[in-house]
Amino acid sequence: MALAITDASFDEVVMKAEKLVLIDFWAEWCGPCRSISPIIDELAAEYDGKAIIGKVDVDANNEITSRFGIRSIPTLIFVKNGQVVEKLVGANPKQKIVEAIEKNL
Repeated sequence: MALAITDASFDEVVMKAEKLVLIDFWAEWCGPCRSISPIIDELAAEYDGKAIIGKVDVDANNEITSRFGIRSIPTLIFVKNGQVVEKLVGANPKQKIVEAIEKNL
């Protein structure tokens, strides 16, 4: 299961991480977000120990959402050493997300 990331936990979980962090920006009312949610959870299990896979609810976490300029959801942001290294917008297939993870590990 993907880690819930909040405004309060963001710096500790993401910015201080020594691993690649994949953040799924989503909302409960977003159909495409719900369609990729099981994929994100699968990836969290598959990459346990290698990467941190988390979700940010855009409705509950305005600070992070604004910081990254999220205008469309789902948006996947890949952060490594405190820097955004890749961004995918929309409901991408699992293989495309896996390719982005592998490229940035």
